[in-house]
Amino acid sequence: MGWIKKMSKWAWAGGLCVAFLLTACTISYKFNGASIDYTKTKTIQISQFPIRSAYVWAPMQAIFNNELTDVYARQTKLTQVNRNGDLQLSGEIVEYSQFNKAVSADGYSAQTQLKMTVNVRFVNNANHDEDFEQRFSATTQYDSSQQLTAVQEELVTQMVEDIVDQIFNATVANW
Repeated sequence: MGWIKKMSKWAWAGGLCVAFLLTACTISYKFNGASIDYTKTKTIQISQFPIRSAYVWAPMQAIFNNELTDVYARQTKLTQVNRNGDLQLSGEIVEYSQFNKAVSADGYSAQTQLKMTVNVRFVNNANHDEDFEQRFSATTQYDSSQQLTAVQEELVTQMVEDIVDQIFNATVANW
């Protein structure tokens, strides 16, 4: 019976040590990818990105602008403001183009590639060393037997998501 009391004292002491170690040595992971010092950076200003390319599909502007603002709202604690943001994003959609990517045996186009490019100006008022102006692009393909109008919304949405991820990583993820 005495060994049970000694054993329970050791179990209690061991449990206490484990609990101490778990609270003393915590590791913090951010699964959203953002690496922001919220003590210095509290707001973000995202301007509308107009279309400045020769080839235009009007809904593309709204799809891009909505996805860009949504990703910062979902993945950061930054408050979006209309002016004087700690972080500032502006730019324009500078290219939306399509061209033949592959030719079939009969000499006709088999694959068509769409490309979208966005020029981004980023200002970090807490650390101007991180300011940049850069172009981000994405491409996707579709079978030339399909009409562009039938697949355009889906393909543009895919390219927008890719470009917005690139912009997010370049501005606040600090990979």
